Amino acid sequence: MIPQIPIDATNNFLKLRNKLIGLTGKAITDFNMIENNDRVLVCMSGGKDSYSLLMFLLALKERAPIHFDIIAMNLDQKQPGFPADVLPNFLKNLGVEHLIVTEDTYSIVKGKIPSGKTTCSLCSRLRRGIIYRTAKELNINKIALGHHRDDIVETLFLNMFFGSKLKAMPPKLISNDSKNIIIRPLAYCSEKEISSYASRMNFPIIPCNLCGSQENLQRKKIKGMLMEWEKEQPGRINNIYRAISNIELSHLGDRRLYDFENLNQSNKEENDDLLFTEDLIRNLNTGLNNIASFAENIAS
Repeated sequence: MIPQIPIDATNNFLKLRNKLIGLTGKAITDFNMIENNDRVLVCMSGGKDSYSLLMFLLALKERAPIHFDIIAMNLDQKQPGFPADVLPNFLKNLGVEHLIVTEDTYSIVKGKIPSGKTTCSLCSRLRRGIIYRTAKELNINKIALGHHRDDIVETLFLNMFFGSKLKAMPPKLISNDSKNIIIRPLAYCSEKEISSYASRMNFPIIPCNLCGSQENLQRKKIKGMLMEWEKEQPGRINNIYRAISNIELSHLGDRRLYDFENLNQSNKEENDDLLFTEDLIRNLNTGLNNIASFAENIAS
């Protein structure tokens, strides 16, 4: 069995681990991500984030007042040189229920996307379809992805700069077909601290030969920009993330979500904010909580 804590763990590592588990648990609670008797499919890419997500969920499962099942899944996309034995051996030694799904999406992506062009969109759609199908076969009702706080902030800027939309990755969403609920329990965790944790845990990291070979991806440019900002003013990334959950519609400009047309002096005096119709409120909730398709397509 692989231990959840290194034998020679330092006090600093234990503090970091407890902090990350606490942030994961808080995100799960804040967004009601996991409920009693849920079956949670943890998508394992072989990267630091998905390894960390699995370990945090296993730790929370031991102490949670509810019961939920964890099933780890890896999609072997038949990338050249992919070490097919690494994740199965890790998951087996960890003692967690798991499955490996083999689909040659690599050949499909390379055959359809010209050399040098971004493969993320098609790769993501193919991967998502396979995950949804697997979830249905296993009677899964929650799909857990390893996107963290920095991923969410990067997606916000990607959508603003290249999609002309003010949206990010929601911590919890329902798929377009309304059959799958996707959760991101690492939404409150920073990439820097996850990296420190994963490095100390010495996870067997598997690189992606599709994304890793495209050095000019827009996401990498955004990441570099945010890292420079963080150096200039530590805490800036966290402030940007907090802004996503602290929205003032009256100070933006979306006429679909705020009734600027009927804003006047009389109703401003009656109420410091506009009274929305039920339809507007419903649209607002849908817009904020279920925006996913573009963000999923560009997620690394």
